[in-house]
Amino acid sequence: MESIHTSVIISTYNNPKWLQKVLWSFDVQTVEGFEVVIADDGSGEATKLLIEAMTKQVRYPIQHIWHEDNGFQKTIILNKATLASKGHYLVYTDGDCIARKDFLQVHLKNKSNGYFLSGGYFKLPMAISELISEDDIKSQRCFDINWLKQHGLKPSFKNNKITAKGIKQKLLNSFTPTTATWNGHNASGYKADIIAANGYDERMQYGGEDRELGERLFNAGLKAKQIRYSAICLHLDHERGYVRPEMIEKNKAIRATTKSNKVKRTLHGIDKHITQ
Repeated sequence: MESIHTSVIISTYNNPKWLQKVLWSFDVQTVEGFEVVIADDGSGEATKLLIEAMTKQVRYPIQHIWHEDNGFQKTIILNKATLASKGHYLVYTDGDCIARKDFLQVHLKNKSNGYFLSGGYFKLPMAISELISEDDIKSQRCFDINWLKQHGLKPSFKNNKITAKGIKQKLLNSFTPTTATWNGHNASGYKADIIAANGYDERMQYGGEDRELGERLFNAGLKAKQIRYSAICLHLDHERGYVRPEMIEKNKAIRATTKSNKVKRTLHGIDKHITQ
């Protein structure tokens, strides 16, 4: 077995159909030497059975890190998965984001001491999300703009995420008005930096919980590189029934403190899960 240099941490919750598409996409990556660590926020039996089946089908090792369903506890399970990861470089994404075959290659090519990488996603409507098959992923036709248009994708400037190559890709990464932030669906950094920050703040639920980790990394002196137009993943459509206004407000208050107090390390993070 080749040694593991990179861990891909994928968050999921009760959506095995989408997760399977994501796991297929990592089976056609252009690089070797990575593992997938599934950060499972309490999914039921269907997800467990899917992961067991996929472990036998794909060419990379899978760790399934699970805890009981006790509401939205994504930050907690991400910290547990981070602690369990074997790679020294960590790529974070979600169980509804299909990675293009060069996704990991782009992250690894751009990684650099003193930096984390900030990517985005390309949102798909539900009809196309449902339509995409294993063969569409393995052949990469689901990343072909003409194929997407044939199946109902509307014209948009955002389509450049799919089509940009070479100089255009570099220019769009440089001049995008979007700030480079830690985006949980497409971000990466050295494990040592994430451990130093003590991972995600476990008081936080939905709404900026990933950005807050990035803000602590900035406070610690790291910079961010924009790879929005080069590390490409397709975001599959889904409901967000777990979002509550009070979650957003609580998270805003924590982020305001992180910024004003220049917090580098949360007191509510990974070290809770380290057994002495």
